[in-house]
Amino acid sequence: MVVLAASVVTKTGKALVSRQFVDMSRIRIEGLLAAFPKLVGSGKQHTYVETENVRYVYQPMEGLYLLLVTNKSSNILEDLETLRLLAKVVPEYVAPLDEDAVQTAAFELLFAFDEVISLGYKEHVTVQQVKQNTEMESHEEKLHKMIIQSKINDTKDVMKRKAMEIDKSKIERARDGKGSAGNFMPAGGISSGMGSGGRGIDLDTTPTFSRPEAASFGAAKPEGARPKKGMQLGKAKKANDFLDSLRAEGEVVEVDPAPVVAGSAAAATDGIAQQMAGEPVSVVVEEKLLVSLNKDGGVENMEVQGIMSLQVMAEEDACIRVRIDTGDNAGFQFKTHPNIDKALYGEGVLGLRDPERPFPVGNPLGILKWRFETKDESRVPLTINCWPSISGGDSYVNIEYEAHVTFDLQNVVIAIPCHTAPRVNEVNGDHHYDARKGLLLWTIDLIDKTNNSGAMEFVASPASPADSFFPVEVSFQAAHTLAAVRVTAVTATADGQPVRYASKSVLLTDDYHVA
Repeated sequence: MVVLAASVVTKTGKALVSRQFVDMSRIRIEGLLAAFPKLVGSGKQHTYVETENVRYVYQPMEGLYLLLVTNKSSNILEDLETLRLLAKVVPEYVAPLDEDAVQTAAFELLFAFDEVISLGYKEHVTVQQVKQNTEMESHEEKLHKMIIQSKINDTKDVMKRKAMEIDKSKIERARDGKGSAGNFMPAGGISSGMGSGGRGIDLDTTPTFSRPEAASFGAAKPEGARPKKGMQLGKAKKANDFLDSLRAEGEVVEVDPAPVVAGSAAAATDGIAQQMAGEPVSVVVEEKLLVSLNKDGGVENMEVQGIMSLQVMAEEDACIRVRIDTGDNAGFQFKTHPNIDKALYGEGVLGLRDPERPFPVGNPLGILKWRFETKDESRVPLTINCWPSISGGDSYVNIEYEAHVTFDLQNVVIAIPCHTAPRVNEVNGDHHYDARKGLLLWTIDLIDKTNNSGAMEFVASPASPADSFFPVEVSFQAAHTLAAVRVTAVTATADGQPVRYASKSVLLTDDYHVA
């Protein structure tokens, strides 16, 4: 089937929402929609009507019509199936079904139509999948938060360095103050204490910053003594003891900048934002993984959601075209932004339909997105096998990973539920037990061809059921994506001259678990 357009129209032929899926002029679409009420007004019970060139497939929805315009060679059964799916999708966004509600939800309906029909052909999706896809998080908002978070992290780093410098200077001043306090004498005591062998100052009883308790009894503080400094050092010692107790409980205490573990996504996107700063045009290719592995082996489901975002920093660089190479991506479903020229996209170029129209400046714009879904275990980047068993009064757990990609995986964290601190007998990488969350964190900084498989064995006491060690949560990041999408050039629309740009790719885990 080939759907030319999908619309929600009134009984008088007024189009409230209209989405065309093939290259047709606006006048042609408006003419087809205007002719529809005249063809339906015969009172027939059919759900379709044909003209010399097209077929109208429609369904009444209270005071409105849901209408598909297809070519006459289209399969009527597939047309009706598509119409029924759209009829289920529309009420998810429009309530009640009247003109005002449809116009209010016009953009949501357009995006939903795009999820159901791509380039005139029906997608194999359900109502729930359509709703889930249209509710995807805003990439523009995420990139904005990335930039803000990057600035916050930079500020924190500066604050920490300043704090360390201040602490160091305090310690040096305190050391100098202690030396001068030992030579201090009250007024008039110099000649009597030191000149003729008279009684001198007892350094052990002189109040200094190392004996702050004297100040609590109202003792006079000689000039030059610094009991306040001593009290601050005492507080620092208590604070260190408190931090040590938190570490003993498994809490991660960030005194110095700590390596990112579970927050790999934020760290990766922060790094991209910093690396690409200053370029007139930047393109970010980002993929998210949603993977559900079976604890008995196999893949429940794997879904890849990808997006290419373009950000232009200056108006003089806004009229551009982006040439891409999508490579061999069998099984991937690609969709362009509604304003992207479909004919150019067929030639591997992403550009606006109006060549004189510039891209928005300052804010990133998603220009291409793609999806991929499979249950093929060989397509999963990282598989995890966990084998709990009971021996005596202990649980013995063997867990292993195996990478199935040719590129490197970074900041890999495998989190295994464990209600008591385990005894780790063997591990490829590092491990840490989080007592607060009851998780054993197995971390591997880098998985490449030299360590594409690894294992860990630990013992937990007392013995627990095998299910208590699930679900196993996995997170990692990579500088490559599963879809072979890359930018090859950015050129000016007017003269085809190259435009300087920066391009980065990142693969992140959104929900990756074994259960």
